[in-house]
Amino acid sequence: MKTDYSHKSTNEEIRARFDNDVERFSNIDTGQQSTIDAPVTLEWITEAARYVNPEAGYLLDIGCGAGNYSLKMLSKLPGLHCTLVDLSGPMLRRAEERVNVINGGRTVTLQGDIRTVDLPEGHFDIVLAGAVLHHLREDEDWEYVFAKIFRALKPGGSFWISDMVSHDSPALHTMFWAEYGNYLERLGGKDYRDKVFAYIEKEDSPRSVTYQVELLRKTGFGTVEILHKNSCFAAFGAIK
Repeated sequence: MKTDYSHKSTNEEIRARFDNDVERFSNIDTGQQSTIDAPVTLEWITEAARYVNPEAGYLLDIGCGAGNYSLKMLSKLPGLHCTLVDLSGPMLRRAEERVNVINGGRTVTLQGDIRTVDLPEGHFDIVLAGAVLHHLREDEDWEYVFAKIFRALKPGGSFWISDMVSHDSPALHTMFWAEYGNYLERLGGKDYRDKVFAYIEKEDSPRSVTYQVELLRKTGFGTVEILHKNSCFAAFGAIK
């Protein structure tokens, strides 16, 4: 039986929210405040990419936001040619501005849904997806996007994900979401917890680490690695 996602935000609603939140997302300390271990997972996925692809020349940043992930990657591998993808025009422009300040490589921006933007095949050495894939809905969407990223990578290229995750066991899902609620309450009180949970319910549809690891293998990735997991957030990736 398929899950009913009709109550979830549309792409247009998601785009509008991020259009109005550029300043907050330009700072990882504020833009990722509700994400457990955000600085840790950012460090791990970019460091993993650096070790796996030390001679990388081409980076694809999916759901780039204001550019925090690309900037971190460029601090480790300067001079990358960057392709930035995001639904939000204002967010994309801010990312381009910030990347161009420090980077000598070319920057290409693509505004749109990762499912529909045109990507060259066999082109990228590194693909980063930070806090974006949880907006995918149906299994078919997940399968299509993972296959599209696989095709866009060069042989030996790597795909790294930092995101909110669900859990396949209902009991463990309840346990971890209760812990996440406690984290949010300690951070900003009960009202903040309820606000974050409300927009997750409206906007997000995450999948478990197990689901995504299995999908990476099914897609054709030869090596899959889990870098970090804490409660409802994880960092992991795969090598083509």
